[in-house]
Amino acid sequence: MPSEIIEQFAEKTESGSAPTSSATETAPGSGIYSAILSRNLPIIGGPGKSFEDSLFYSQTLPIKFEWKRPPEICENPQFILGGANRTDICQGELGDCWFLAAIACLTLNEKILFRVIPPDQNFTDNYAGIFHFQFWRYGDWVDVVIDDYLPTYNNELVFTKSSQRNEFWSALLEKAYAKLHGSYEALKGGNTTEAMEDFTGGVTEFYEIKEAPKELFKIMKKAFDRGSLIGCSIDALVPVRLETRMASGLVKGHAYSVTGVEETQLKGKAAKLVRLRNPWGQVEWNGSWSDNSKEWTLVDQSEKARLQHQVQEDGEFWMSFEDFMKNFTKLEICNLTPDALESDTLQTWTVSVNEGRWVRGCSAGGCRNYPDTYWTNPQYRLKLLEEDDDPEDNEVVCSFVVALMQKNRRKDRKSGANLFTIGFAIYEMHGNNQHLQKDFFLYNASKARCKSFINMREVSQRFRLPPNEYVIIPSTYEPHQEGEFILRVFSEKRNISEEIEMKIEAEQPINLVNVDTETEEEKKFRNIFQQIAGDDMEISADELQGILNQVATKHKNLKSSGFTLESCRSMIALMDTDGCGRLNLQEFYHLWEKIKQWQKIFIRYDADQSGTINSYEMRNAVNEAGFRLNSQLYDIITMRYANKRMDIDFDSFICCFVRLEGMFRAFHAFDKDGDGIIKLNVLEWLQLTVYA
Repeated sequence: MPSEIIEQFAEKTESGSAPTSSATETAPGSGIYSAILSRNLPIIGGPGKSFEDSLFYSQTLPIKFEWKRPPEICENPQFILGGANRTDICQGELGDCWFLAAIACLTLNEKILFRVIPPDQNFTDNYAGIFHFQFWRYGDWVDVVIDDYLPTYNNELVFTKSSQRNEFWSALLEKAYAKLHGSYEALKGGNTTEAMEDFTGGVTEFYEIKEAPKELFKIMKKAFDRGSLIGCSIDALVPVRLETRMASGLVKGHAYSVTGVEETQLKGKAAKLVRLRNPWGQVEWNGSWSDNSKEWTLVDQSEKARLQHQVQEDGEFWMSFEDFMKNFTKLEICNLTPDALESDTLQTWTVSVNEGRWVRGCSAGGCRNYPDTYWTNPQYRLKLLEEDDDPEDNEVVCSFVVALMQKNRRKDRKSGANLFTIGFAIYEMHGNNQHLQKDFFLYNASKARCKSFINMREVSQRFRLPPNEYVIIPSTYEPHQEGEFILRVFSEKRNISEEIEMKIEAEQPINLVNVDTETEEEKKFRNIFQQIAGDDMEISADELQGILNQVATKHKNLKSSGFTLESCRSMIALMDTDGCGRLNLQEFYHLWEKIKQWQKIFIRYDADQSGTINSYEMRNAVNEAGFRLNSQLYDIITMRYANKRMDIDFDSFICCFVRLEGMFRAFHAFDKDGDGIIKLNVLEWLQLTVYA
């Protein structure tokens, strides 16, 4: 490949590390190319496709690739040759070292490896030019099928390749993962744990090595022995040149796999060692315990064999734990779940999974810095039912991990999506089974929370709390950010987590009563009504519009442009008990009383007298008017009645309440036995919904 092409893109390579508290994402890498916009089968990037559209979504290719199948690249191509192992993974010209480091970890556990990479595939028996792989995707395992066309230049693979020219499982796995996310370019820059979780369905714990607990080696050893996937990285201080080789042979801004955690003896003393692998397949540590270091001359042959010590430039090396602590800045451990393994010898978890979304103007309330909207975020009840078997200091506590993951942000990169900065807090419930309101958060501190809001796909943390009922509030840092998420709770003992759903109900709708016995005020009301309605004592939608708009103009604080004819038709439908399409005196009187009640509520929440209330305030207004709704219904109200600024004017406000009142009244009329369930035929359904 021409050296000038490489130099053109050499300054921007990917970072395998992640921010911990910054609201700006660590800059992803830009390798030389990105490829294949994976669409539908049967051919992904093969003949007949627009190659350039498939290869890039943000820049133009400097050279032209050829898409070739393995039999066209070499003789006797093999899917897996001599077992799938970490030496089969050599990074190509794409900034996805984070992904390749995760693959290297994956090869250490054959059971999960062969779930992701079904091994009974080859280029001979029933070969049809397609391969399939499995990935965990937000709670489900999905099968991804690809053709085996791969991008080449001068008959060499451009992206990931094996150290053996005729082995192709790692290149095809990378292509399948690119298809899962929409393109190769979508894989530039990331965190090793993202791919680890997609291989296992596990949950990740992060450690800043400078702040890590004293027993970190014990934690790493235990995690490695129970099958966890482990990655690490060194932060780059200069964001322009993220990947920087140091004199020690290590690379800043680069992801490594932890492939071994062991203890050995050196001169009668215990030596703690960590084995790492550079996904480049070359460039190794050259300090103590490196391949050719003097320490190995003091280790007997059997111990070298146990530690699989080899002197070769394959990207893998040992180093002392002390040097590891001095040089690396981040550690990521992906703990396996029952989804990944069923072996009783490894750590298993009880897992509760909830899917949710933040909706702009309704349930995207931001963090606690925004008290006016924070309470509108989705809320999830957590019941910790059983304490730990081995409590520390005789404490009665439950250990659990909360993991909040935002969905589809990498896949949506080509349309401009970036990772949100996300986090969560945990509050004690005090027996309240309803959605917690604003005042609760003003006067109650959280019992626990994530260490920081972070712009990564997932934020997770381990906690220890007494058995009790709690509520978890997942949120973005800023309000009004719309997206989907998955909230998981892992514990070694039983737990229950579920979204808090408010009971849907309304204060008993008004029943029209006879106003034969009139007060003096009511007599005046009758006289005014008669002047408007005429001898038939009924008013139409046009006449109602005229009355209401006359009144509205007298209330300057409403700043209303008046009611539309459609709004007035809805009001008549609400109160029209005999189905004539007009209102009599009694019906108009009760509508008038309702409008006066709703007007007072509107004025109370329109604190700035702008003539509108925002969609978050609407939730409280609806509640004050006597309606109890759930999150889905509040979402619908926002979509239906709010403008593009998420504001609701007086006309829309009244229309919403008219519709709620009318639909609740109709439901109660059909619910004869009061069991909360009604049955309608198509005629009844259309009569109800068309006229409402």
